[in-house]
Amino acid sequence: MNFSGEDYQKDRDKPRLTSQYQRIFALMADSKARSYEEIARVTGYPVPSIAAQLRNMRKESFGKHTVIRTYVKNGFNLYTLYVNDKSMEQGELL
Repeated sequence: MNFSGEDYQKDRDKPRLTSQYQRIFALMADSKARSYEEIARVTGYPVPSIAAQLRNMRKESFGKHTVIRTYVKNGFNLYTLYVNDKSMEQGELL
């Protein structure tokens, strides 16, 4: 996994972000639609971190998974992860 960002420090951040990514991925891998708030309740992570990890899941270096955002109403969205089976076969994620 190739995390990045202006303030990213590999030694400090990679273990935490990897664990965070894996926990969110494990939850979402069942392809059930969930809101950021629901993901936050289950994982204990803040909404901005969840949003960032779902964005990461779309990136090639994180498996190029499909994350669908479904508008419900009044700015409320649900997110569904569809795992790219090819990346799982190659063992790129977990």
